[in-house]
Amino acid sequence: MYLLRLINRHLERTRMPETLFGRTVVNDPRFVSDLRNGREPGPRVTAKVCTYIADAQERGR
Repeated sequence: MYLLRLINRHLERTRMPETLFGRTVVNDPRFVSDLRNGREPGPRVTAKVCTYIADAQERGR
């Protein structure tokens, strides 16, 4: 899944815990874990995650 690879790269680059990422971006600390277990996010959640990561990259994080 493209989104999970994108998130994993972001987590590695920033050393952010997956629970903090989920809580910060979608208010769900189990979000990344659920993705790994087959959760399929909708288009709005996917867009929110992509926007968050793109903004973080622009800020140099």
